[in-house]
Amino acid sequence: MATLLNEPRMGQTPGADPANPSRALTPQARRLLEGPVLTTLLRLAAPTVALMLLQGVVAAAEAAFVGHLGFHALAGVSLSFPMVMLMTTLSAGAYGGGVASGVARALGAGRTDDAAKLAGTALTLSVVLGLATTAVLLLLGRTIYAALGATGPALEAAVLYSDVLFLGAVPFWLFNAAASILRGGGNTAYPATAGAAGGVLTLAASPLLIFGAGPLPGFGIAGAAWAVVAYNAVMAAVLLRAAWGARSSARPTLVSLVPRWRYAAEILRVSAPSAAGTLLTNLTFIILTALVAPFGAEAIAGYGAGGRLEYLLIPIVFGVGSALVPLVAANDGAGNFERVRRLTRAGAALGAGACGLVGVMAALLPRTWMGLFTTDRAVAEFGASYLVRVGPAYAFLGLGLALYFAAQGRGRVAQPLLATLTRLLVAGALGAVALGVLGWGIDALFTLMACGLVLYGLVMVVVMRRELGLVGMRDRVRRFLVVGTRVPLSPAAVWGTAGPNDAAGRRAAGRPCGPDSYHGEDSQ
Repeated sequence: MATLLNEPRMGQTPGADPANPSRALTPQARRLLEGPVLTTLLRLAAPTVALMLLQGVVAAAEAAFVGHLGFHALAGVSLSFPMVMLMTTLSAGAYGGGVASGVARALGAGRTDDAAKLAGTALTLSVVLGLATTAVLLLLGRTIYAALGATGPALEAAVLYSDVLFLGAVPFWLFNAAASILRGGGNTAYPATAGAAGGVLTLAASPLLIFGAGPLPGFGIAGAAWAVVAYNAVMAAVLLRAAWGARSSARPTLVSLVPRWRYAAEILRVSAPSAAGTLLTNLTFIILTALVAPFGAEAIAGYGAGGRLEYLLIPIVFGVGSALVPLVAANDGAGNFERVRRLTRAGAALGAGACGLVGVMAALLPRTWMGLFTTDRAVAEFGASYLVRVGPAYAFLGLGLALYFAAQGRGRVAQPLLATLTRLLVAGALGAVALGVLGWGIDALFTLMACGLVLYGLVMVVVMRRELGLVGMRDRVRRFLVVGTRVPLSPAAVWGTAGPNDAAGRRAAGRPCGPDSYHGEDSQ
């Protein structure tokens, strides 16, 4: 699918703005188009990865604090956690990816005014989506958690935590939209620095609000939620100020806050399929939680604590993805398709390596992780059983997620739904059959979860084979051999330095050249 906003003309300098020649790209935005691939990717990813790791510590500490309130409270937070992560992945991953991709592609093509107007539309849409999130969870929260099998004190804890936390949905969506605007312009350091400072303050405030101190009364599980709401509000104010700052690459105006369909469509063409994938992912978690529920509250708490590691891996890969999306999108908009391939390969290697390392460590030391959340032996055993079986498959989760972010940058995110659906069918559908029909135990369910992750990563490789440079390798060899029998040309002379999809390779193959031809072929 070609972008809805105009691509740069052949011969146009990337980053130049024909409508406003005086508006040159900021150094941060120009960095997206220049420099060594791996070094640039790591430099842009490092701040967000550090932030995600810190937020993982904060989330784990919050769960540990709540664990001291009893396993019913921990089960309540575990039941509400999929809804919390759904909002997180929708706002930061699906919607935020669409915003960052649109801003970066416009900047790479030299359309700085379009980037600023798209940013204004993004902020207004985020308010609408935040209000919708609050309304849905306040009205349907109890029904959702009851459908997951929660009853009694665990259900009440889940509803209380959820009701308080989702009151802060609007600032949460706003700060993720503002952060995506900054990242789309090549600025990953500022959102990460602000988030780290807020995370430290949240880590200090959370136990005070949960347990109280001196004259300050404790609010129990609601206190943990209030700490998150306060963090969201402060972050929204700080990042909105930065998005409007003089150094912002896509600085919106008050007029641009009025949504325009042109820019909304540019965001939603990436965000809508991404949101569908996010919903399928969270549906998988919900179904798996429901499958675990008949084994008791201890099993729910153990699976929730063990599975939280997977939730924490997603933000870590998001750190890489936060750099990969604007880098791929900007170079896609500028027509630098060889750089797109190199970025995709580097991101895939980083995602698989980081998640694989964490997964193997969790499988080797499962009780160390579970000891952070509970001292209950039964809960710890359920969580350890999950980590031993699923942990080694986390490498494929990281691989698939990194390729998903590259797909967002390329603006084609419909096909990755196949990978997410595969995981749902293997882990969810086959898991239900294994438990309900075959009578297998919970360990078999955990094994099927691991199989679902492996297939997810492999299907994403197939989906992104063009961006990985895996398409037509057999044809390349055959064509080279045929050409080589007539004229002794090197592969670079036949295909160019980038392979069959760069300009030299297309001319050698008798195929059309230019950004539009590339989009038209690869986006089918």
